[in-house]
Amino acid sequence: MNRPILISPSILSADFARLGEEVRAIDAAGCDWIHVDVMDGHFVPNITIGPMVVKALRPHTQKVMDVHLMITPVDPMLDAFAEAGSDIITVHQEAGPHLHRTIQRIKALGKKAGVSLNPSTPAKMLDYVLEEIDLVLVMSVNPGFGGQSFIESQLRKIEAIRKSIDKLGKPIHLEVDGGVDAATAPRVIAAGADVLVAGTATFRGGPATYADNIRGLRGA
Repeated sequence: MNRPILISPSILSADFARLGEEVRAIDAAGCDWIHVDVMDGHFVPNITIGPMVVKALRPHTQKVMDVHLMITPVDPMLDAFAEAGSDIITVHQEAGPHLHRTIQRIKALGKKAGVSLNPSTPAKMLDYVLEEIDLVLVMSVNPGFGGQSFIESQLRKIEAIRKSIDKLGKPIHLEVDGGVDAATAPRVIAAGADVLVAGTATFRGGPATYADNIRGLRGA
């Protein structure tokens, strides 16, 4: 089955001193979504940005703001990220006691809901929420830092989730984040992914290379 491949560059790999310019540059270079990695130094061992930065970036692009919350507890922050301009809000099962309730809240805020699985989190965890969500994000590295190497075992998980999505017959995106580059992208796509998060692979070489980098990933 041919699925359009969407590219969602992670601004974690952008120049943080000029984030607005970087977002405009990847938008002009042909990305589909803008992936925003939110880390709290608690759920993951790093601290990045909060809702104020999402709000500041929102006027710089009309593209989908794909916001991945690696924070716990996640529920108290959902409203702030929705109000800041997120289009998709993705959470981890481990970041709150009631995943279904969290998904309901995201939907009530008028946003699309995603669920992210850490490398050790099984695909089976989605059994009772898959039909409620718009996106599954498979982490193919341990979350917290950019530039890590792809974890091979996640290909089996991507394949399993793709079968579940196809069986359900709903338009749920299957996104992969971590170590995605020109070498791993074809394998991730073959396993069933349709959205590629690529930080290092997009931003390598500076703004003059962004369009070529994105084209290379999409061509995989």
